[in-house]
Parts: sequence; structure tokens; C-alpha cells
Amino acid sequence: MHIAYYDEAGDDGYPQYSSPLFVLSSLYFHYLNWRPSFNAILEFRRYLKSRYDFPVRMEMHTKHFLLNKKPYGRLKLSDNDRIEIIGLYCDLIANLDVKIINVVIVKPRIRKPDYLVLDTALKYSVQRIENDLDPASNPSQKFMIITDPGRVGKMVKTTRRIQRINFIPSRYGPTSYRREISALIEDPLPKNSDESYFIQLTDLVSYIVHLYSVEQTGASTFPARTAHFLISDTVKLWMERLKPSLNLNATTRNPYGIVFHPQ
Repeated sequence: MHIAYYDEAGDDGYPQYSSPLFVLSSLYFHYLNWRPSFNAILEFRRYLKSRYDFPVRMEMHTKHFLLNKKPYGRLKLSDNDRIEIIGLYCDLIANLDVKIINVVIVKPRIRKPDYLVLDTALKYSVQRIENDLDPASNPSQKFMIITDPGRVGKMVKTTRRIQRINFIPSRYGPTSYRREISALIEDPLPKNSDESYFIQLTDLVSYIVHLYSVEQTGASTFPARTAHFLISDTVKLWMERLKPSLNLNATTRNPYGIVFHPQ
């Protein structure tokens, strides 16, 4: 039994949207690794408290943290401190027994007016978790989804559908074949991010992938408030530090296994 935590960066709107990129990240692991991983995260948060006076229970919302928005401004951290803390988080994740899949929807490339952003990203993500667990060879391999409450309703509709009927595009031509999702159990379950270190880790990954995707796709730019301290080399270094935890088999088209759609 595996647990998959989900979070996202950007909005899932289309054709009207505020963000040209939508990143959906999933961080998953065997349930027996939950307690050891939680203890490692808690110990890490205690370290941040001792070194940077970052409260153990304060939610880590990476975009707001990096932009030094409320409530992080009162911590009086320097730009270098925030960069360093993000890097330390990457090292933490890389040393946990977890896997991560990232799907990026590039909205300027979309040509279908009825394109469903979240539905597409979630379908591709769940398919890749299923491929990794390989329930056809090991029927006991199952997983469940835990996510922030905001998009649970839409996610339930998608996951129910792909368990009933699911078509996968062929790598070798324009045709597709049918293979329903069989390893997923239950509907996606809601949990507030401020109550889950694991959702907060997934949020961190999704925002780093969002920054990485900005330059990879040319679809957006770094936030203006980071112009004086955040460079592309820093983001690439974060990606390299995360690499041991990334499911590189999710796609062969990107060195970090990131699935971009449409191509």
C-alpha cells in the first residue's frame, strides 16, 4: 500500500487563466515509510528552528516563502537564507524513501478549446504511479491519494472515470489503447496543507518545477520580486539536488522525468 500526496503550482483555468503553466506534483511512498519519513521531517524542522528560528509548526508555502510574503517577513531571513533553506529542503526530500512525479501543462501550446487542465495532468500522473507500482505483476500494489481540499471535487471525477475507462496514447503512432487504473483505492482524500508536512514538501517540489519550467518552455518569467536574487542556475541546482527522489522513468523526454503537455 502506497500513499500519494498531491499539490500544484499555478492555476488550472483554461482558456482563461492567470498562470500560463500548471504544475501537478505527486510525492508517494510505501505506507511503512510514513513514520520514519515524518520523524526525519520533524527533526529537519527542529534544525531549521535552531538555525534560522523558523517555527516548527509554521506552514512552509514555498512561493510565499521565497517572495518573503506574510507570515515569513517577520522571520527577518535574508535572501541568501531563503535560498539556502529551499536547498536544504531539497536535500531532505532526496534522502527520504519517496518518489516524485511532475506533470506540467503548458497552456500556450493548447489547441483544443475544451482542454481540461487538471483532468489531463492528474490522469497522466496517476497513470505513471500505476506504471511504477505495476499491479499487473503484483496485484497487492495499491495506492491512495491525499491532497489539499481545494480541488478534491474535480480530482474525484477524474479518478473515478479513469478507473472505469482509460485510453492511453501509443508511443508508436496516433492510435491509443485502453487500460483502466486498477491500483488506486478510494476517492482522493482531503487534508489541509498546514496540517501535513508531506503536502508542504509536495508544494515545494511543484514550485521549484514551476520555476524550472519557466525557462524550459519560455511560457512565463520568474516573479519580479525575485529578480535581484534568484537565477536560473540556482533553480537547476535545486533540481539536481531533488533528482534522487524524482521518478525519471515518468518520461524519457526530460532529464528530470518531468512530463510536459502538450508537447
